[in-house]
Amino acid sequence: MSAAEWVVDGSHVSRETADRLRTYCELVRKWSPKINLVSRRDLDELETRHVADSLQLSVFLNTEIETWADLGSGGGFPGIVLAICGLEKSPVTRFHLVESDARKAAFLRTAIRELKLNAQVHDQRIENTSPLKAERVSARALASLDNLLDLSSRHLTAGGLCVFPKGQSHAEEIEAARQSWNFDVETHSSATDPNARILVVSNLSHV
Repeated sequence: MSAAEWVVDGSHVSRETADRLRTYCELVRKWSPKINLVSRRDLDELETRHVADSLQLSVFLNTEIETWADLGSGGGFPGIVLAICGLEKSPVTRFHLVESDARKAAFLRTAIRELKLNAQVHDQRIENTSPLKAERVSARALASLDNLLDLSSRHLTAGGLCVFPKGQSHAEEIEAARQSWNFDVETHSSATDPNARILVVSNLSHV
């Protein structure tokens, strides 16, 4: 995939960012057969599905953000993709990738080292990780919104935002989560799936 095909908020990513994204995809394809980072079918759609979907979240990155926590990072979607974007868009932002699977955590550390990213890995369960005090918390394909808010609440700083890509059941998940949580939510259309939304949650508190 060429740099011209990766777009964030209507603008093409830089050549340097595109080169890092391609290197990252090569690493995923190298490691995935051994530790199942993504399914074999998804390897054919790595750039158009996983990378493009993750890139959408970079619009919520800016130079005022010191800490971004990505929960259940798995193969690095969106955590590694966001850290790649952060090198140019917000070099001050430190990305914390929480992943309890030791093999996947090893892959994430390799990607961070080879791509020279401003990021670190926490290879433990999310609920056991010391509060990260993050201005942004992300998670992709990890859990229902209700459970995500529970996991995120200990790591979100006052005034911070949760940024979650969600599928076509997003409205039902929001309704269910309101049984346990008070929050404001904005829904943004997904550029990769007309039925999906990006949920931006703020002012989170228990009911």
